[in-house]
Amino acid sequence: MPNSSDYAALWLTFQVAGLATVLLLLLGTPLAWWLARTASRWKGVISSIVALPLVLPPTVLGFYLLVLMGPAGPIGKFTQWLGIGTLPFSFGGLVAASVLYSLPFVVQPLQNTFVAIGNGPLEAAATAGAGPLDRFFSVALPLAKSGFLTAGILGFTHTVGEFGVVLMVGGNIPDKTRVVSVQIYNHVEALEYGQAHWLAGGLLIFSFLVLLALYSSKHAQPLSRAGK
Repeated sequence: MPNSSDYAALWLTFQVAGLATVLLLLLGTPLAWWLARTASRWKGVISSIVALPLVLPPTVLGFYLLVLMGPAGPIGKFTQWLGIGTLPFSFGGLVAASVLYSLPFVVQPLQNTFVAIGNGPLEAAATAGAGPLDRFFSVALPLAKSGFLTAGILGFTHTVGEFGVVLMVGGNIPDKTRVVSVQIYNHVEALEYGQAHWLAGGLLIFSFLVLLALYSSKHAQPLSRAGK
């Protein structure tokens, strides 16, 4: 049966995933809108940067985030200047790393949805006198509900299941940075297979049911991944 440390890891995991998903939607929406609408020559570069976590080993991304957010890194120096210290081995570091690692799982579904909307509804709203912001909030967002559902679910579930990045950036500190994937690793390393089965099986069922509900809907579109 799960013990208190297992429940603590689960609670921390869902806290990180929930906050990261909110931030992903807030940051990913304008980025996806820009990528869907722009003709800038920088579109390919930005799209490639966003998609990097799909093919980059998590430990590589985690290592460079650790360097950038460390005391000698530019992000670390900035956060120290703000008076909040450094992000590695903290809850904030877990959230920041999760946002960066799950970004393509939110941006790509939203971008595809915005592209599918097309110019027709927006042009019709423009002829009625709607400005750019009004067209976005009153036309594009309501038509993109399915994309937001897909993006939110994929971002949340991907964050819940992450291991390499959160281990590199957050470490393995009980009740502070030890998420459920790291807790499973600890159980396996200690040959506590029964405890590992409880957590791993629970996450397996949770992930399957969430994805089953997502892909059973008519509007769901699969998002393939080249590697992890």
